[in-house]
Amino acid sequence: MMKKKGLDSGEIEGLKIGHKIRELRQKRHYTVEDLATKTDLPKALLAEIESGEVSPPIATLIKLAKALNVGMAYFFDEVERAVHISVTHAGERIVVKRRPHHHEGEVDYIYESLEMNKPDKHMEPFLVEFKPMDRSDMIFMSHRGEEFLYLLEGDLEFRTDDRVEVLTPGDAIYFESEINHSFRALKKKARAVVVVWSEM
Repeated sequence: MMKKKGLDSGEIEGLKIGHKIRELRQKRHYTVEDLATKTDLPKALLAEIESGEVSPPIATLIKLAKALNVGMAYFFDEVERAVHISVTHAGERIVVKRRPHHHEGEVDYIYESLEMNKPDKHMEPFLVEFKPMDRSDMIFMSHRGEEFLYLLEGDLEFRTDDRVEVLTPGDAIYFESEINHSFRALKKKARAVVVVWSEM
């Protein structure tokens, strides 16, 4: 059985993601302030990412990819290339682990990218692991676009400002992700297939 490759913050740093982000930003003639406006990320955080001081989590990379008009694969590959059909075998998937030290507002999920070869895709599919947590520890987030989640195992709570849904294996949810939302596993970890589409 092939072991899936996992990337910790040190390995992500080795991919020079910050350098790629800065290059793309300059190529598109955006200032750091422009990129902050497009992503709703603080300018200080963007500066830290570009300098390599901070390894961005997946949720942040999704925002940056959409704002810079590239697919997630761009950050993990050496060259951008046209891909019309992409097959990702189980052993080729990349696990992007949560970092040991979180900035305020980061979500404590573990993302496994299900597609890393097509640089210009419009959807980002993931296998996501959610940890059990107290309701008071839930971190809410929102971004333009839509999300689809299909729960594989565990019980998962989906919560917005005015609605709570408890999902069990086999349940699915599709929602507009600009709604303030958060997830938490109940009792034991939960795993789900999540597809994210973010508007520019």
